[in-house]
Formats: sequence, C-alpha cells, structure tokens
Amino acid sequence: MGFKGFGADAIRFYEGLEADNTRDYWLANKATYEAAVKGPMQDMLAEVPARYQPFTIFRPNRDVRFSKEKTPYKTQCGAVGEAEGGSIYYVQLSAQGLLVGSGYYAMASDQLERFRSLVDDDATGAEVEAIVAALAKKGFVAGAISEVKTAPRGIRKDHPRIALLRRKGLIVSKQFEPAAWLHTAAARTRVEKVWADAAPLCEWLDARVGPSELPPDDERWVR
Repeated sequence: MGFKGFGADAIRFYEGLEADNTRDYWLANKATYEAAVKGPMQDMLAEVPARYQPFTIFRPNRDVRFSKEKTPYKTQCGAVGEAEGGSIYYVQLSAQGLLVGSGYYAMASDQLERFRSLVDDDATGAEVEAIVAALAKKGFVAGAISEVKTAPRGIRKDHPRIALLRRKGLIVSKQFEPAAWLHTAAARTRVEKVWADAAPLCEWLDARVGPSELPPDDERWVR
C-alpha cells in the first residue's frame, strides 16, 4: 500500500496510553497500535533510502527489571537504523509528535576513548564543535545517552569543549509537534531531510571515531 502518513488515531493512542499505562488499556487498544502506529512506521521505514537500512522497531514493552518506574509500556514507538560507518538514524512517534535524530547515541568504551581524544585536540575538536554549532543554528539539539557530571578522568573542568567531552555519545535531533503534514506521506520527507541535514556530523563521526571494535552490545542505547 505504501506509506500515507500517521493518522490522528496514532496520536490519540499515545495520549490514551500516557493517561492509562496499563495492560487493560493496551489490550483494548492493541489493534489501534498495530494499524495506526506500527503498520505505518513499517511502511515508512521500508521506503527510506538503503543507506539508512536496515531498521529495527523497538518493542512496545518496557524493561522494568532495574527501573523504579514500573509502567509496562513505552509511550512512544521508536525505530533505529545503523549505517556501516557506525552512525545511527532514529525516528520516534509519540503524543508529542515526531522526534528524528542521528549520530552516535551511546558510544562503546573504545569509541568514547577515541571521541574524547579527538575533542580534546584543538584541531579535530574545533571541527566537531563547529559542526554542532552550525546544526544548532538550524534547530538541532545535541544530546547523548548520558554524560558525566563534571569532567572525564584526565580532562580539566575548564576545558573549552567540556560540554562535548562530558557526553557519552553525540547525537543531534529535532522534535516536531503534531501537525497536518504528519498525517501524510510528507512525514517521510521530513524525516529524511533531518537525516540529510545532520550528515556533516555523521560523516565526521564515521570518519574520525568509527564503529566499535568490541563485541556488539545491542542494549547500550536501547531504553
């Protein structure tokens, strides 16, 4: 059938789930999730360019084993693709609309070591700092899975690029509130434009940091 957008039922589903995050609500509205959320997400991802493939849609159930928050279901539908160079491409639908981002959300220890060495260096550090600043002017927000509270070991607290050095990853994203275009095929175009605009950061990360050489840890950025 092809991707035709996310219908209003998708937003209403997540508004309802935020208000009633229970198994009863989920079971009563599972058909809506499948038809209005998961189905369109699969259709959209099937149409994005091959360079972003393959994609994985995160399971709707939360892992509550080690969390104080025990609500059983995620209040968003997220999907991630990982390019050969190491960058990830992320899209998320929720009651708040559409979140789209790319970069290295959670770096493995060897990637983080390389990244911090590069950021510490005045030449390569200035490169990535300029890229992030340019993307911020375009409305992107920089983030990561987490960051240290002060400074990494061996880095002075007043380092000129301490904000980048504290991060345990580096991703840029844009959040779009629900709007008419979300209910049309133009949603895919909006997603792809975010990834294309963020390409300078992904290219820098892939060329300078690169994939981890450690055994895969598929849970390192899955929440």
